[in-house]
Amino acid sequence: MTGAEPIWNPMMLSYPPNDRTGLRQMLKRLLLSALAAATIAATPALAIEPDPANWPAVVAKARGQTVYWNAWGGEQRINDYIAWVGTQVAARYGITLEHVKLASTSDAVSKVVAEKAAGRSAGGTVDLIWINGPNFASMKQNGLLFGPWAESLPNFRFVDAAGNPEIRRDFTVPTEGLEAPWDRAQIVFEYDGTYVKAPPRSAEALLAWAKANPGRFAFPDPSNFLGATFLKQVLSELAADKARLLEPANDVDFPAATRPLWAYLDALTPALWRGGRAYPANSAELRRLLADREIAITLSFNPAEASAAIANRELPDSVRTYVFDGGTIGNASFVAIPFNAAHKEGAMVVADFLLSPEAQLRKQDPAGFGGFTVLAAERLPPDMRQAFAGQKRGIATLSTEELGAHLPEPHPSWMTRIEAEWKKRYGAR
Repeated sequence: MTGAEPIWNPMMLSYPPNDRTGLRQMLKRLLLSALAAATIAATPALAIEPDPANWPAVVAKARGQTVYWNAWGGEQRINDYIAWVGTQVAARYGITLEHVKLASTSDAVSKVVAEKAAGRSAGGTVDLIWINGPNFASMKQNGLLFGPWAESLPNFRFVDAAGNPEIRRDFTVPTEGLEAPWDRAQIVFEYDGTYVKAPPRSAEALLAWAKANPGRFAFPDPSNFLGATFLKQVLSELAADKARLLEPANDVDFPAATRPLWAYLDALTPALWRGGRAYPANSAELRRLLADREIAITLSFNPAEASAAIANRELPDSVRTYVFDGGTIGNASFVAIPFNAAHKEGAMVVADFLLSPEAQLRKQDPAGFGGFTVLAAERLPPDMRQAFAGQKRGIATLSTEELGAHLPEPHPSWMTRIEAEWKKRYGAR
């Protein structure tokens, strides 16, 4: 090799002494390779997301998991139902269900937001959320939800999603498989027939009745979903352009669109319970006022609530329910799984059990929760179809025909803005 150009031997990692550029390039490549290898070694393996299409694998992985279901805890009948669900998923699937009782759904959403901000992309503290409307829209928009998964649940086959638009549109926002339905709701008005012989059948008629019977009507503080829904009900009746409510609210036309609502509330507020200086916190407090006969008319978002309360001796059996002639707002309730939930498999199994005919039948029992089913009777097995058909709805519960078609929920941005504006106008009296 004397007189020939020196040859680089890769095994000896030697370069010709005059090829310093080549040496620097080689060392740079080696350093980058070493850094890449170290980075790979230091990075934990990415968790494999569960596939709801492989349901046996989901069920197997769910066994032994503890699912933290963050759900509103302000109604004892619902709490009792969730506790029953816990006993069932424990016996059937080996899942421990912990009900994290919330005063507001936004509390759970804030946890997930904080965890994402802290970089906690796995092992989150919230596995399942009872969620609707603005909170769903916000979580979906900000990438805080796992999915799609909901329509892959085995029991989703009993849901008539095509025939019920609210199953796939939560306050007008497409669900796209990111949340699973588990309950249906519609505004009904409750009245004590001992004092009210002809209940008012529209928002305007209710205003006239309240003026003639001051202090005998109440609705919750709109920071509670039921109070906010009452405001939306009035707006949906009085708005000149009802279709506009299905689109996002904006600064340009919000004042004009809501002017009829504020004029209505200006007239109604002095005639409310306690002259509008205080508001009941929730539906449980409304029931107490109705039972004590401080008020004679109120409202509920559960068409079977009055019957359940009568069965539990919370209300006198003179209480009945009705709806406005022009219809009332209705929707579905959903559960969703955060993007970083620690126990996604267990959460999906719980959601699927909530959709089972057995769980839906139990939920609709007026002696218990009384919530309406999201299942379609014609899709059920014959024995369950018969069980639903034979279930007593209770003396104060309207039939499906009497409830009629419900009004759609406005876009969630209307609820957010209306609640904020209500606080400015009436919240500090």
